[in-house]
Amino acid sequence: MNLKNFLRALVVAICLAGVAHAQPATAPSTQQSRRGAGGGGGRQMRPPGPIVLEDIRIRDINILAEPATKTYYMVGPGGRGIVQYTSKDLVNWDGPRPVFTPPADVWGEIRTNSIWAPEIHKYKDKYYLFFTFDTRTPLPDPNPPTKPPRSQRPLVYRGSTIAVCDVPTGPFTALLPRSIPPQEMMTLDGTLWVEDGQPYMVFAHEWVQITMGTIEAVKLKEDLSAPIDKPFLLFKAADAPWAKVQVEGGTVTDGPSFHVSKSGQLFMVWSSFDDQERYNVGLAISPSGKLAGPWIHQPQALYVENGGHPNLFKTFDGKLMLLFHAPNNNPQNRPHIFELEDTGETLKLVRELSSK
Repeated sequence: MNLKNFLRALVVAICLAGVAHAQPATAPSTQQSRRGAGGGGGRQMRPPGPIVLEDIRIRDINILAEPATKTYYMVGPGGRGIVQYTSKDLVNWDGPRPVFTPPADVWGEIRTNSIWAPEIHKYKDKYYLFFTFDTRTPLPDPNPPTKPPRSQRPLVYRGSTIAVCDVPTGPFTALLPRSIPPQEMMTLDGTLWVEDGQPYMVFAHEWVQITMGTIEAVKLKEDLSAPIDKPFLLFKAADAPWAKVQVEGGTVTDGPSFHVSKSGQLFMVWSSFDDQERYNVGLAISPSGKLAGPWIHQPQALYVENGGHPNLFKTFDGKLMLLFHAPNNNPQNRPHIFELEDTGETLKLVRELSSK
């Protein structure tokens, strides 16, 4: 290349670099596909800005209604980070914007691959993200089975953990360089529950590791920074009549979320798959009103149209709402919000929120 052509190429490269640098930052909306038999997933990119609920493409979302600002904060996975949308009416949203991007060494020598199922909670005077780190680092099996596991998916370090910030918009900082439940457990979908002043993380023990998925809980320190006891079992997926064995032989437990009914019973919505391989939202009830149960499962799922990973929250005028994504394992999956009726004995879908 002669000097004239070299200088021309150099000028073009500098201009292109300047254009790229000037572009507004975008946050990815990751379509995780870890629940079903298919695996894989995709990613969509869009600049932050106004968008109606029906046009958002993201899964495994969670909403915090913050009375102090009369704002709804919705968080979801964004590749290796967490993104957030904000709204005043649950229909028109602004975002996505990144609120948490972990450093490469957030788990020491274990390199994180992506983040799953973030939730945002206000506890006392701070805001907390509960989320799951997924990795590709093999998890040692201290008791290898004599026969191959029913699921052929690899056992890896995968665990639920917590990050904190003084404001709901971040940036958040991880509290621990490991998962909150024991690292030897493959765990996901951690959520916060506070009972008699004691905070707990309630989470799913991954079916990939134990075949029959479970919902379990662990007590947390007052500042949520670490566990203070061993996890204990709430129920197994097989306890619910509607939750059936999957194609790979495992039974999923996903996305626990809580509500104290007007009768004082403790309701938990959660997700698994039915015998048609549709992602469902089911309802479990603790008549004692306590986390320890015993838990009774309603025989029919609350929502059966291939949507799940539920989240319960209340609007600023006191309406109970159910948030989940659908259709599952589909590039078009998006958040859906339904108003619920609390009869005292069960929950009923009333209507879906829509911008139309």
